[in-house]
Amino acid sequence: MAEPEDTEALDDLDEVVRRGDPDRWLASRLIADAQARADVVALLAFDLELARAPRRASNALVGEIRLTWWREALDETFAGRPVRRHPTALALADVVRRHGLPREALEGLIDARYVELDKRVLDPVELAAWAGGTAGAAARLSAQVLDPASPVDAAALAAEAWALAHAARFGLAEEPAAREASRRALAGHRRAKPVTTAAFPAAAVGALATSALRGATASDFGKRARLLWASLRGRV
Repeated sequence: MAEPEDTEALDDLDEVVRRGDPDRWLASRLIADAQARADVVALLAFDLELARAPRRASNALVGEIRLTWWREALDETFAGRPVRRHPTALALADVVRRHGLPREALEGLIDARYVELDKRVLDPVELAAWAGGTAGAAARLSAQVLDPASPVDAAALAAEAWALAHAARFGLAEEPAAREASRRALAGHRRAKPVTTAAFPAAAVGALATSALRGATASDFGKRARLLWASLRGRV
């Protein structure tokens, strides 16, 4: 089966994520420990590859093949076999072994992308499930990596709000529905038990949802300022 084409020549996952997922990459700059930051970037790179599978595929079958490729990479990781020579697959395998991440959670990230293969507007239930299974699930895993003792619901809801704020851009929702769902996720984040200080970078991207909901295009400096302010306050 052919290897995903997007990062086959790029060994610097930090640069891959910076270019492909700049908002969450900026949030990862809040992680002081270099190893922890690299581990979160590996998770983001995995989620980025999964996001690209349906969005860049010429048809649903090609998208399914790409997603299956990543499921097979998980097979190798959890069976203790040599992992295919792909920068993201190799880095993810290291993170799984170092932190004992569960296969079910990682496989859920793959499963959540199948709904995008249909290229249609999702109903509210589907939309919420999509956000929870993609950005929300990645945030849960990131929070677990950063601090295994931290509650994770607030991180997931903040990331979901950020993803929902951009859902219309990918044709997954009408703009009003996406905005309302994002606002509900932000409200849920504020009611949830806060993440610990160490795990906060997993939730920080939610701070960028508000400007996205207003339709504003924030500069890189403006985004950095929002993330820093959220980190200082400990909430988005």
